Amino acid sequence: MNPVRSSAKAIIIDKGKLLAIMHRDEDEIWFSLPGGGQEPGETLVRSLERECLEELGVEVEVGRLRFVREYIGRNHEFAAHDYNDHQLDHFFECVHLGDQSCGLPANPDSNQIGVSWLPIQNLDEYRLYPRVLTGLLMNSHGSPELAYLGDVN
Repeated sequence: MNPVRSSAKAIIIDKGKLLAIMHRDEDEIWFSLPGGGQEPGETLVRSLERECLEELGVEVEVGRLRFVREYIGRNHEFAAHDYNDHQLDHFFECVHLGDQSCGLPANPDSNQIGVSWLPIQNLDEYRLYPRVLTGLLMNSHGSPELAYLGDVN
């Protein structure tokens, strides 16, 4: 098994929409939250600021930690590809600095094809990963306390 990878992800909501990274695989378009792996010597906050510049081309203000989830690849639908992966994701509330447009990404992910603002009330119509976030974000009334989500996809 590979070492546990730590990452930071941005929950950016503005005007009832969630900012997501758009990807394409052999099946269809799917979405994830901006963010990525933490580098040695880098705080989670700094990691998230860097990743948002790379993937969105914009600066963000990182707020409070909302969710922590583990992803142990061999336990999920992508085990054939991710069997040895073990990742710990930290999801932070963030504010997109500027308007709803995004700049040019400095270093987009290899399968990133764009960014999109997804309506919160219709998140269940999109293939958003991790899937557990769909229900949490659609049914969020107020600001729940920090939640450890476990090994989920």
